[in-house]
Formats: sequence, C-alpha cells, structure tokens
Amino acid sequence: MIIALAGGVGGARLAHGLARVLPPGELTVIVNTGDDFEHLGLHISPDPDTVLYTLAELADAERGWGLRGETFHAMEALGRLGGENWFALGDRDLATHIERTRRLAAGDTLSAITADFAARLGISQAILPMSDDAVRTIVHTDAGALPFQDYFVRRHCAPRLISLEFAGAETATPSPALRAAMARADLRGIIICPSNPFLSIGPILAIPGIRSWLAGRRVPCIAVSPLIGGKAVKGPAAKILAELQIETTPRAIALHYQGLIDGLMIDEADAADRFGECAVTATLMRDIADRERLAREALAYIERLRPAA
Repeated sequence: MIIALAGGVGGARLAHGLARVLPPGELTVIVNTGDDFEHLGLHISPDPDTVLYTLAELADAERGWGLRGETFHAMEALGRLGGENWFALGDRDLATHIERTRRLAAGDTLSAITADFAARLGISQAILPMSDDAVRTIVHTDAGALPFQDYFVRRHCAPRLISLEFAGAETATPSPALRAAMARADLRGIIICPSNPFLSIGPILAIPGIRSWLAGRRVPCIAVSPLIGGKAVKGPAAKILAELQIETTPRAIALHYQGLIDGLMIDEADAADRFGECAVTATLMRDIADRERLAREALAYIERLRPAA
C-alpha cells in the first residue's frame, strides 16, 4: 500500500495518477481539512471534495476544482438577493455540501461520510480526512488574522502573510481509519504530493501523531516539489515563501520537510538547484497521461530508496 498526503489541485492530480496506476485498494490519500469552513449554513470541505471529484474523474479540468460542466445559477440568484456569493458553489456541488451537513448533524463522522461519497462515486482507493476533529487554518497577515478562505478566495491572497495558525490542531486526533492506515504492515512508501507545504501539508503535519509517524517511518517517504522554475503552478506557494523570507527553490522545500523525507522530486527547470537526494523529471501535469507518468516515476523512486533486503 502507498499513502499520499495531499491538498489542493496539484495534490489531487498526483493522487489521481497514483489511483490509476495502483491496484484497487492499494492507495490511501490523507487529505487536508484545514481549509474546511461553514458557509451559508453548510459544511464545506474544499480539499476532500477536490480529491473526490478528481479521482472520480468528474472534476473541471481547467479550473482544477469543482465539477465539470457545472452551472452557478444558485449563486447568481443569491447575489441578486444580497447574499454572500463570493465563494462560488456550483449547483450540483451544492448537493455534496447539503448531504455532508445533514449527515454531520445526524452524528456521522467526516471520515465515514467521505468514505461513503467515494464509494458512491465509484472510487476504489481510500480517501481519509486528516482528522474528524475541527481544525481551521488561520492566516495572520498585515490585514489581521483571516480565516483561510477569506484570505485565499475573498482577498485573493493579497494581504502579506506573517504566520500561520492551525486552530484546533493541538487537540485533534487522526481518525481510527487513518490510524489503521498508518499502522498497516504492508505499507510500501509515502508520497507528499506537490501541494502547498504550508497551507495544504502543514495542517496535516500539525495533527499530533502524524509528524512523529512520518519521522519514525520504516518505509521511504518522498515529496514532489510544488515549484517549477521557482514558481508555483497553482496557488500562492511562491508568494508565501517570499513573504516568509524563504527561497523559492527546491532546496527550501527539502529543508522544510527535513527529517520527514528521504528524497525530493524536482522539475527539470530546477535541475541546476539539484542537491542531495533528488530525482529530476517533468513534474507539470497537463493531462491524465502526465499524472500517470509522474505517479509511476514517484513509485519507482520509492522502490529505489527502499533498503536492500
């Protein structure tokens, strides 16, 4: 079995490639829920939904999030009535949030709901929220402390980031399903997807027990750099690095994961910055073929790092 840590579009795309090249049931994706929030009375889980829709091959390929062929009539009508429509929820996507909210209110866990949604969407691999407990990413900026979606969507990451807080993480725990996956005897390796190390992977590592599990692993763990030529393909990773006065280089990504990974996959555009244990390849995933190729290369890299029997 392979475990992948993911959040955002880049993470979902590599998870999709892994799901396609691995046998059914051989992949577990641990997904960031620090982006979750309550909006219009609904519980929104952006990263789990992006992974669900992507692995089900229902995602909008151009945007990377939401459903393919989506419409937004409800948001348009809401705006006419003076409602908050700054966070675009598609008409069909609303069904996911409505049903999730109903089931949470009935006492179901986020993990159980996500697993049921995955099964109903025909997904054979496990998708596990990082915790069933509420963890919320707070972005401390020069405009004050902002909930993540306010910073990311409403304000388009314009305020200067000062620091990050993962509220609730200190008392959160991995779900029983996640703890069972972490303890699997047949675990072959761990992949940190090309997600934002701070906003997408940071909340996962803030859950007590997950960082120590990675640090004490007995199987190879690799990360795929989210940077290409010093820039992020999607999202504010490069901006955040610059504002935290960290170099926008693969070396900085490797140092961020120091003690947690055995190797880093970097793009050909960053080959000149190669150092230590790196694998150089084309990391941009334009289509499904790219996702599958990068997934196979990541799996092969893990096998190369496995200790000889």
